[in-house]
Amino acid sequence: MKSHKNSIALDASLWLNRDDSKFLGADRIVLLEKIHELGSITKAAQAVGISYKTAWEQVNTLNNLAEKPLVERLTGGKGGGGTSLTTEGKDVLEQFRTIQEEHGKFLRNLEQRLGDSVSLYQFLRRISMKVSARNTFAGKVTGITKGAVNAEVILSLKGDIPLVATVTNGAINNLGLSIGMDAYAIIKASSIIIGTDLQEAKVSARNIFHGSITKVIEGPVNTEVDLAIGNENTISAVITHDSSARLALKAGGKAFAMFKASSVIIGVS
Repeated sequence: MKSHKNSIALDASLWLNRDDSKFLGADRIVLLEKIHELGSITKAAQAVGISYKTAWEQVNTLNNLAEKPLVERLTGGKGGGGTSLTTEGKDVLEQFRTIQEEHGKFLRNLEQRLGDSVSLYQFLRRISMKVSARNTFAGKVTGITKGAVNAEVILSLKGDIPLVATVTNGAINNLGLSIGMDAYAIIKASSIIIGTDLQEAKVSARNIFHGSITKVIEGPVNTEVDLAIGNENTISAVITHDSSARLALKAGGKAFAMFKASSVIIGVS
């Protein structure tokens, strides 16, 4: 999984909670280890890169939430005192490391079960995009035709549905678009025209998708219409309430969605 630049390596933070409070995590375990190793909370704090005050705050939290204190101050003696772990502190240290080891095994096993994680990575990239447009489709570039200024891009969506976009040649170069690469088509819902009877009418719009209406949400001014295109894509349109009433749009009915190639935004991750 490490060989591909876009592969996913699973990672997670382990915390033990008590009374709805975070009790023990990796950072506090490191502090306990350093206290045990160095015998001084001052040196331990310096070793883990926190202040003396913060170190004692963490120690106090640990001692307060544990059944018995995990850290104790030592007074007197040849070294003039110091800080050490109690027997309970050493036991907790060992127990946490055991849990952490098993947790690591669980993550490695999960990575193996995921196998090639490239598709998962791409999916996570897609759903993490934040755009205002209602329609975002994933596809593969199957055609690029450059003109003097603009270029026509054909994207094959799921179900081998072709979608045509018109973008500038500069956008092609900036995005590094090429045949066979993955890309996204983004269309505003307000750019989509809904119809129910295309027949032999000739229109200039390059994208006409026939499908079944899956949802109609009526509003006082606008109506949202969802149309299933094939078995794997749904396109959303926002039209006027009057248009929806005139077309008598209802869930289960047949309709088509139409939009210009220039209304499509192409994106890559």
